[in-house]
Amino acid sequence: MSGELKILHRIIRYTAGVGAASFFTEVRVIGSENVPQDGPVIVTATHHNMMVDPVILSYTFPYRRILHYWSKASLFANPILRYVLYSSGNIPVDRKSKDRKVLLKGTMEALSHGSAVALFPEGTSYTEPRIMQVKDGAAWAALEYTKSVLESADRGQKPLVVVPAAIVYTNKSKYRSNVVVEYGRPIAMDSFIEQFTSDVEGAQRTAVKRLSRAIETALVETSVNSPDWDTLYAARMARDIMWEGDRAINLDEFVPISQTLVDLFSTPNPTPNFKYVKRCLLEYYSLLQSTHLTNSVLSNLPLPRTLDPSRPVPLPSRLYTLLILTRDTMSILIRLPFFIFPLILYIPVYFMGRFGARLVEDEEETQAQNKLVFGLLSAVLIYPPAFLFLWALFMYTRVGAVLAVATLWLFARYHDSMINANYEHAKRLLATWRVLMGVWAPKRWEFPISALAPYTTPVFPKESEYITKPASATTTPKLAPAVLPPAPDLGPSEPPVQTRPKRRPPSRRIMRHVLRARVEAVKALAEFFEQLRVQSAQNRVKGGGVRVKASLHLARMYGGVEVIPRKVEGEGEDGVVVVGGEAEREEEEGWREASEVIAFLTKRGAKIPQMKHVQVEGEWAALSSDAESDAVSPR
Repeated sequence: MSGELKILHRIIRYTAGVGAASFFTEVRVIGSENVPQDGPVIVTATHHNMMVDPVILSYTFPYRRILHYWSKASLFANPILRYVLYSSGNIPVDRKSKDRKVLLKGTMEALSHGSAVALFPEGTSYTEPRIMQVKDGAAWAALEYTKSVLESADRGQKPLVVVPAAIVYTNKSKYRSNVVVEYGRPIAMDSFIEQFTSDVEGAQRTAVKRLSRAIETALVETSVNSPDWDTLYAARMARDIMWEGDRAINLDEFVPISQTLVDLFSTPNPTPNFKYVKRCLLEYYSLLQSTHLTNSVLSNLPLPRTLDPSRPVPLPSRLYTLLILTRDTMSILIRLPFFIFPLILYIPVYFMGRFGARLVEDEEETQAQNKLVFGLLSAVLIYPPAFLFLWALFMYTRVGAVLAVATLWLFARYHDSMINANYEHAKRLLATWRVLMGVWAPKRWEFPISALAPYTTPVFPKESEYITKPASATTTPKLAPAVLPPAPDLGPSEPPVQTRPKRRPPSRRIMRHVLRARVEAVKALAEFFEQLRVQSAQNRVKGGGVRVKASLHLARMYGGVEVIPRKVEGEGEDGVVVVGGEAEREEEEGWREASEVIAFLTKRGAKIPQMKHVQVEGEWAALSSDAESDAVSPR
């Protein structure tokens, strides 16, 4: 294979890795020991962030192994382009061919050299609350290669394994967020190849489907999956309230914590106030969406600090908010002299990154890619003139050139080490100013409740036309039955999904509503966990407990699994079609004890709001800056 050194791939990987390290605060790698150091490997990765996914995958792949990605075979016709593609790690795939040997010829060649091939079995990048589809291409490639090795005379070739890789972003479009890459346990071909090589009709397809199901199950177990957006948003809001800081959660625990909360809020009515709790969390989440604020930023402002549900909480006074604004302004000004030069140099990078994201406002999975690409292009335009300027200061000598490069490298490292703290301070200053405007504005300027509806219902990402959805949005995918819990019946009390105006609402008109929604959300969450505790204690006296939904892999570790017979129609297990009626199929459902879930979250740093002496009337009254009492919303 030409281009064995893969020079372009190494250059691209290094450059993209620098960009990824600058865009994300941390890229945490879990399970690198699951990746073989040599031998043929097919990596099957989740694909929810466009070009950023292969960047992160190549950047984190253990042992610095070269990853080979599929490209259209027609691009390899030109000799020069052929060398460029091979050198950058691409392999040809003739998608027009119906012959799998022709289709996978480049893949077979790469694997026969002991290389690693990276595939995205979902087929396209998309933004959904869960894994929607896993196509069979990776399974066909793995089993066809294993079959060819068995049929060949060369028995010295190492066996191929499939390594699932889940790429999970804490906020995939947000600058300075985090990434968790988990490489799952390798899937060997031993339990699939006998059926694949069988002469029984349909055996090949069944083996492929079984392997695809194993890949999907592995990806589901290492990623966050929710039955719907409302459940995912409510779980995110609860997580942000209980872990206020952006770095409060250990990234090694980010996925199991997030999935535990999703499972908890997927449970149909675990407490009497469940619908009210979910509505409060969704309203607060939606208001933060509308105002481009975060709970983490607001939690750093004394509004008050503890949000104790046992006492009434007034909105901050004008004078108090002004003092906070003065404090944060002084903090920024003190830091500014140490960051002024990186700030000036990187302003075009920041500006172009934001510009690139605005070009694809409706495509969340493309925003980070545009920010990264536009930012890198801006940096490419900035650094050469900066190098020439520094080289000129060093009199255009060879030593001066080395010093200029070293200075720029140190300058970039200095920027990356300073940006997090300065970025957070700038966001807090902006939030304080907006709170100040909301508090100082006359109360009559507030949005009336009737006009607030567009800002209190979540906005869902645009659906991808390239994914195959189940007949119902709440059905569990066929390849992984019962792995994801069904959506709860939220009833008529849940707010309907609405479209929101593009324009951000004025702070002076909505900020009081944001602060009140924050108080209500924390109070509702405190009541929710208190009711779970009380019900668990009461049921334990009777010899039982309160069970909540759990994903199968978490249920096996912390709870239990029940086998439930269900009636099915149409296509059954392994593609067997049920004709003329219903058939019964056993499905597994996972559960965990509510008390164990609370202990699980607390052990991992959750600061669950506590209910102490809740007042019967006027609880958590939100006073305006004019000392007028505003009643909380009815339950």
